[in-house]
Amino acid sequence: MDPVEESPTVVMGLYGGPARRVESGASETMLQWALLQPASHRPNAFARQGLLTFPMDACGRRISLHQQPSSFRGASGVTGAVVWDSAVVLAKFLEHAADAGLLSVRGARAVDLGAGCGLVSAVAALLGARVLATDLPDRVRLLRKNLEENVGDGGSAAVAELVWGDGYELDPELLLWLEPEPPELVLGSDVVYSEEAVGDLLATLCRIAGPRTTVLLAGELRNDVVVECFLDAAMAEFEVGCVEQEQWHPDFRTNRVAIFILIKKKEKEKKKVSSP
Repeated sequence: MDPVEESPTVVMGLYGGPARRVESGASETMLQWALLQPASHRPNAFARQGLLTFPMDACGRRISLHQQPSSFRGASGVTGAVVWDSAVVLAKFLEHAADAGLLSVRGARAVDLGAGCGLVSAVAALLGARVLATDLPDRVRLLRKNLEENVGDGGSAAVAELVWGDGYELDPELLLWLEPEPPELVLGSDVVYSEEAVGDLLATLCRIAGPRTTVLLAGELRNDVVVECFLDAAMAEFEVGCVEQEQWHPDFRTNRVAIFILIKKKEKEKKKVSSP
């Protein structure tokens, strides 16, 4: 039997399309790497990381994002200096799902984690969401500039500093965003990149997401161990599903990227998982 058919299809959170339920980190990574074979597909199918500005058409207009390719090449871990394929895929998925009436974006409050150059934030804002784009303190300057130039009066996008983990105070701008209740959407592209960062990312997701929050994460399939680690850890607190490529924008699909959807578990569901 095809392993995809063994996993039930469900509707999760604000997304009205089908998602395949993730049963375990091991089975999901085995499925992704066996069927998609990401290593055999070229990276940067859509991203152009050598350009000083990255152009893309979305929401009926041309978006043009400043990049810093020299910073990206010169320092380890400076991923927010350029646009990645996962951001392009997620941004166009949001547009496609909203246009199809499958995702309620307009009027929703959204927090973008590790927003980088701001592509996902810009598209979400142009679709009508009230977006708070977040990143590390040394990366928000480029992020703010890109959102000011590409969103402007066409949408609502603010910027806040955010260091992942429990041991950091939240930016006052973000604290205001969490009142009177958590945001309807949490977005993230390429935020699952190392085992060391998984714990801090999940701690941040648990602080920001509420029972009515839909989390959409797109990531490049570079390392199966990292993806498995994240999924297993996430399933302790969240219901996890995978949005298959058939639901993505038809012109922006690549076997090197996966989109996961997370919904916070109720307390009784978490107790069932922890029970022997």
